[in-house]
Order: sequence, then C-alpha cells, then structure tokens
Amino acid sequence: MRVDERDAPAEAGREQQGTGVRSVRRALDILGLLSEDRPVITLREITDATGLAKTTVLRLVQTLEESGLLWSHPSGYTAGPGLWRWAYLARSQWEVPRETRKVMRDLADRLGETVNLFVARDVNRVCVAHEESPHPLRHVVDVGDEQPLWAGASSKILLRDASDPLLRRLAAASPRGEAHVERLRAWAQEAAQRGYAVSSSEWDEGLTAVAVPVTSRSGTVIASLSLSGPSQRFPYEAVERFATDLTEAAALISSQGFSHPLGPGR
Repeated sequence: MRVDERDAPAEAGREQQGTGVRSVRRALDILGLLSEDRPVITLREITDATGLAKTTVLRLVQTLEESGLLWSHPSGYTAGPGLWRWAYLARSQWEVPRETRKVMRDLADRLGETVNLFVARDVNRVCVAHEESPHPLRHVVDVGDEQPLWAGASSKILLRDASDPLLRRLAAASPRGEAHVERLRAWAQEAAQRGYAVSSSEWDEGLTAVAVPVTSRSGTVIASLSLSGPSQRFPYEAVERFATDLTEAAALISSQGFSHPLGPGR
C-alpha cells in the first residue's frame, strides 16, 4: 500500500521508536530490485515497486549510497562497490571447490543435461552449484535458489536421515497435507536402498530428475548431485545410465572431501 508523503514525519517517528528492522527490510527490498536485466533503477521505479513515499525512498537511497551499496548513475542508481566487497566475501566462503565444478561440468557435457548440487536447509533445499545443459531446451536452477523438500529427486536423497518431526513439518507444508508424511518416509527409504532417486513432474511439470547422495567420510549425506531436464529425454534406460554415471561422479566428489557451510554440522 502506498504511503502518502504527508505521513512521512509520523512514519519517521515510528522508525525511530524501534522499527529499525522494518527499515532494513525496506533497504533490502530496494537492493533486490537490481538484477542482470535491470542493473539501473530510478527513484520512480523504486517508489512504484515498494509503495513507499518518495521522502522515505530518498532517505533510504541516501543511506545506501553512504554505505557504498548503491552508486549514483546518470539514469538512476546501480550497485555500489560495497556490494562487490560483500559478493567477493560470499563467493570465497560459499563457492564449491574447483574440482567439484569440474566433475559437474564433465557430467553436463557428457550426459547433455543440467547438473545441480543441492544441500538441505531446514524445510528447503538450496542449490549451491550448477552446470547447465548444452541443449537450448534445458532445466535452469540458479545458485541460491530454494525449493521445498517435500518433492523432487534431490529431496528424497537429502531426507535419508530426516527426523519424524521434520517429515511432519514438510508434509504439513506440502499441497497434500499431513497425510504426505508416509510418502516422504517411503521415498527416503527407497532412495537409500536403491542408492538413487527419481522424480517426474513432482516439482515442475514435464521435468524429470535423477539424484544421488554426496556423503562425508563418515557416510552422512551432505548434498545431493542431480541431473535434470525435459521428461522426454529421460526414458527408463537413460535413467539407469544417468544414475550410474551420477553415482560415480558423487563418489569422486565425496572422496575429494566435499563440504559446504550449509551442510550438516556446519
């Protein structure tokens, strides 16, 4: 809802009386408007997108500029050098090892489908690395994307050691409701027995995925390595071959001592 500019003084007073978190959220919302498709944003675009009064937007933009998170541009505002410093730090902490990326790239080139690496984070799975298929029609998941753990091949792998309370939370959050808990448990058990998991149109219509576990030296599942693409390119015989190649690749990644800040115990 748009705030009238005449309300700005009262609004500022409320912010000074302990609503700092709201101000942080608003600042992050402004930064979130920047993207590869829109590297420069104008004040008009900010006010239209946030619904905030122009005076409030000006104060937030000024603060972001002073912090180096926004940079003045002839056409508006763009990402500042402060964001690059943070991005460099995040990359150094979160980027998967080079040898892991090489294994994934070789898989994508050889099998012709998108390769993703997911780790579990509470009720979601987070993509921490991906290598895209060379095909024009391909499955695309960006690093940092979160997907719920109640569906998908990677979820079945990551839920192998899930507790009953977690399974119940996932089931309650799923479209099927609490009754889904038994299916989640069965999926995880089946994936553990077979050594791999398959899903078809569980998360995206027309999408099939095959996933295998990446484990620690103690055998704990710390990530899932998956191959995904249009279902018509995943006939039964291909799925079996994909699972074999993924298993070999995951074993190599595991032997290299793969770990990630989001992984278990980190």
